[in-house]
Amino acid sequence: MKKILALCAAVCLTATVFAGEFQDITIKQLKSEMASKKVTLLDANGTESWESGHIPGAVNFEATESKLASVLPKDKNALIVAYCGNPKCTAYQAAAKAAKKLGYTNIKHLSAGIAGWKDAGEKTEKGAS
Repeated sequence: MKKILALCAAVCLTATVFAGEFQDITIKQLKSEMASKKVTLLDANGTESWESGHIPGAVNFEATESKLASVLPKDKNALIVAYCGNPKCTAYQAAAKAAKKLGYTNIKHLSAGIAGWKDAGEKTEKGAS
């Protein structure tokens, strides 16, 4: 029984370590960062979704991926938050990893995604490519 519990604990620990390369940020925390204008948002939902409604100020990752360095802040320690559709969506990883590859060190993930943002009653804005 002890071996089974130890194995379960090891599996859980491993899953936790690999589950989130990027620290999660809550909607409340994100709103605070947005209010202080100290965050760059990367929407990884695709252009069609971004055009129909995204978190205000979010950058359309799909449209800017090839020139991402020009839309991110010069400060490599600046807060970058990537998000996609919902907690099960993994598209945010492409945006977060692209920022990391450019040398950014303070990258977080809004796991609630655009669905959670809307469910929380927060406003979105429409975009045009």
